[in-house]
Amino acid sequence: MDIKNKSIKELEELSQQIRERILEVVSQKGGHLSSTLGAVELIVAMHYVFDAKKDPFIFDVSHQAYAHKLLTDRWEKFESLRQFGGISGYTKPTESPYDYWVAGHSSTSISLAVGAAKAIALKKEQRTPVALIGDGAMSAGMVYEALNELGDRKYPVVIILNDNEMSIAKPIGAISKYLSQKMASPFYQNMKKRIEKLLENLPESATYMAKKFEESFRLITPGILFEELGIEYIGPIDGHDLEALIKTLNIAKELKKPVIIHAQTLKGKGYKMAEGYFEHWHGVGPFDIKSGEPLKKSSKPSATSIFSKKLLELAKNDEKIVGVTAAMPSGTGLKPLLEKFNDRFWDVGIAEQHAVTSMGPLAKEGFKPFVAIYSTFLQRGYDQVIHDIALMDVGVKFAIDRAGIVGEDGETHQGAFDINYLRPIPNMHLFAPRDGETLKKAVEFAANFERPIAFRYPRGAFILDDGVFNPEDFRLGKAQMLIRNDGDILFVGYGNGVGRAYETIKELDKDISLLDLRFVKPLDEELLKELSNRYKRWYVFSDSAALGGVGSAIEEFFAKEGIEDIKLTTFEYPDIFIPHGKTEDVERFLGITPKQLAKRVEEIEKKDSRLS
Repeated sequence: MDIKNKSIKELEELSQQIRERILEVVSQKGGHLSSTLGAVELIVAMHYVFDAKKDPFIFDVSHQAYAHKLLTDRWEKFESLRQFGGISGYTKPTESPYDYWVAGHSSTSISLAVGAAKAIALKKEQRTPVALIGDGAMSAGMVYEALNELGDRKYPVVIILNDNEMSIAKPIGAISKYLSQKMASPFYQNMKKRIEKLLENLPESATYMAKKFEESFRLITPGILFEELGIEYIGPIDGHDLEALIKTLNIAKELKKPVIIHAQTLKGKGYKMAEGYFEHWHGVGPFDIKSGEPLKKSSKPSATSIFSKKLLELAKNDEKIVGVTAAMPSGTGLKPLLEKFNDRFWDVGIAEQHAVTSMGPLAKEGFKPFVAIYSTFLQRGYDQVIHDIALMDVGVKFAIDRAGIVGEDGETHQGAFDINYLRPIPNMHLFAPRDGETLKKAVEFAANFERPIAFRYPRGAFILDDGVFNPEDFRLGKAQMLIRNDGDILFVGYGNGVGRAYETIKELDKDISLLDLRFVKPLDEELLKELSNRYKRWYVFSDSAALGGVGSAIEEFFAKEGIEDIKLTTFEYPDIFIPHGKTEDVERFLGITPKQLAKRVEEIEKKDSRLS
């Protein structure tokens, strides 16, 4: 959309149209709301001043980039937001040439901008990387690694700091507070009062000079941090004042050096119910615009809520239980524990590396620390899991939420890899509950386990209902046989895969036995040996990547024991990044709905019977 010849008034009208379009679609399809509503004018100004055809536009996390999508040939396609085969909720270069980089995790934008600036310098081109980053992302160390080099190298990069005094949850940390609260400091407020008192007794000419002094003071005070890093600072400015934004961006563009523009915005702007600090408006399902009420409510409790209630129950009776989350207190279920035990549970901001490492000494000192984190975000603390937890062999408990398909958030958020990247680590123990009742038992088992351990559970509810099978207590490295039949087919389920296997059995007219593996490290080797003598065709069900996954673990065991007469088929995820879309649509694409799996089993069995 060509907006460079529009007037300020026309740009303001366009911003309102963009907000209406975002509300219209997100209320029907779900998506990120308050963050993207607050960034509309920032993005309109970016497109007005810079050239999105050649200047790299880099959005941190990019869940706030809906306005960018609407300005770059996706107004009509926006109807398909986050739907299978439709446009992504994040920037995606394969979707549009205007999307410079895939982004779904926080605090990468400035590093990307520095990298882009290096390439532009080497190619001797006249292009300017522009990075839009939220204040919550400033709690991650990666940001300061990038700023440190940028301030030294002096590449011409424009950074827009979108400061709305909140991220997904309220930002934690000195840096975020410094940015958002400096103007509320007693020093500044006292000076402001003195200036206002002075103005009452001054002639108009002196009043003008005094006001200019106050404005200058506002412009320089919060920028000391960045200027000490060697980066020009402008702000804070009103992030919804298009005229001021355009003027400021033009100044930054002409400076030909690294500049950070501190823009203060209102999250959820334009939709009164979402304006301000309302965490639940960050990401929403379909909702009624007038009432704000969700259109669909799940009848089954989510795994997150079950984990949260059980951990809260245990923490009330055991003062040794502590925990941490990285800017996702509601998403991980730790919010009630943060509120009730704020001296024992911590939100450290978007700082997964710090979150993981900081729990190690607590375990060493005799506490029982839980790291509540999404599968996709634990990837960001991988070295710390190895170096600071497993190597020390201390009892940190990783409660891995959003394991498996997460639906509309897509490639950057699918919880496909936690089994695969944790399983090779010495001293690490991996297990998984199959339903709500066994999740409660998993929390109990982990709380009293004194070595590194991780358990995974899905987004939303488990496939398997409570009470279908007896919920036995967990014992280290012990599986549970759920169904024994006379046939020679064995279904092996892990975690939510048990429910998928059980639903597949119900689709088949065959005698099929079912094993809940429970532990993928260590395996129940004694039982697996026994079962290998009885069942010759094994099928593995786990919501995880196949390479290095559950099936691989069992095959490695067979190889070690010299077991060669088992035909094993795994229904884990193929070697791809899994696209976005409703979970049921993604499952159909992968061929893992119970009906599809039953058909695949029948085809394999039919083929094998012909070969034999």
